[in-house]
Amino acid sequence: MIQVSNQFVVKGEIVALDELRTTPAGIARVTLKIRHASTQQEAGTARQVQCEISAVAFDTVAQQISRMNIGQHVLARGFVAQRSLRITQLILHIENITLIKI
Repeated sequence: MIQVSNQFVVKGEIVALDELRTTPAGIARVTLKIRHASTQQEAGTARQVQCEISAVAFDTVAQQISRMNIGQHVLARGFVAQRSLRITQLILHIENITLIKI
């Protein structure tokens, strides 16, 4: 049997950060956007890559992120899932985030 993994790691800059909210179940929740820019190798050629990634975090990770600021650089780890049952856009669910120095 093949084991499928859904792991996502990205370095980037926080470019949007909503205020900390609470779910109906009482769990802390925060949404944010991370802008990533890098050079990647593809088919033997250097390629400039840029994207903005929508992300969400819950519980203690959400509380940690709520103390961060727009413009700070982070390393975020988590998994991707569609936004909701009806909206298939991907969103990063952050399970771990670390501030990094540029």
